[in-house]
Amino acid sequence: MASVLALLAAVGFGISDVTGAVAARRLSALTVTLGIQAVGLVALLPVLVLLPGQASLGALATGGVAGVFGSVGLVLYLRAMATGKIGVVSPVAALVGAAVPVGWGVVLAGDALSSRQLVGIVLGLIAVVAVASGPPGSDRRAGARSVTAAVVSGAAFGLFFVALDASPPDSGLWPVLGSRLAAITVLTVTIISRGRALVPVGSGRLVAISGAGDVAGNVLFLLATRGGLLSLASLLASLYPVVALLVARWWLQERLTGLQAAGVLVALAATGLLVAGG
Repeated sequence: MASVLALLAAVGFGISDVTGAVAARRLSALTVTLGIQAVGLVALLPVLVLLPGQASLGALATGGVAGVFGSVGLVLYLRAMATGKIGVVSPVAALVGAAVPVGWGVVLAGDALSSRQLVGIVLGLIAVVAVASGPPGSDRRAGARSVTAAVVSGAAFGLFFVALDASPPDSGLWPVLGSRLAAITVLTVTIISRGRALVPVGSGRLVAISGAGDVAGNVLFLLATRGGLLSLASLLASLYPVVALLVARWWLQERLTGLQAAGVLVALAATGLLVAGG
């Protein structure tokens, strides 16, 4: 059952990615991100009451730090998918998002890299170069920019998980609440200062679906980790780029070059090695 929940989490994340990207093509990525966070906050509140956890300032504070990284990462991620190919951006961000916690553990916690993780890092570098390729001209330059944004967003996602992992072990979902509140505050201030719309008019349904998919993915992943192995749940949930790629191919008729498709497969393999190699 834990494996099924983790796979369903990957489905939720993948659907959230594509619907959020399409909304970001019509609206500001800031507005879309705020909408996703708001939907997530509303859905989180009843779950927060049902699941046990000790509320504390430390839990909210570490969650708040995570929320800042997460909101920055999501804005960049949606911008990258709005201007680039979803089937390329999603696996690159997932790859970097998995690599950052590993690197953090090696540099600051003294963790040793396993042979699988070393192979994953090498494959990851090859994958990023491959997916950034494309036909000559402006499309190629735009693709390289979207891959760069995917790398930065993935790094922010990785720092989100690092900060969330630093929260008190008995805090339940309270750090997630702190994360949502911090993200909504930062995004609201930023949007108002730039004179952008706070409400995603015209794409509210897409934003709602994206927010619901994101929350469902988080809850399903949490349940999967509590009912099974963390390593297995992480590996299966990390398959969300496959879902995003298939949805983009079916819904948006998105096509990749042969080299990009090979790079996506290598990125997925590298992500699996990084997650499962610990």
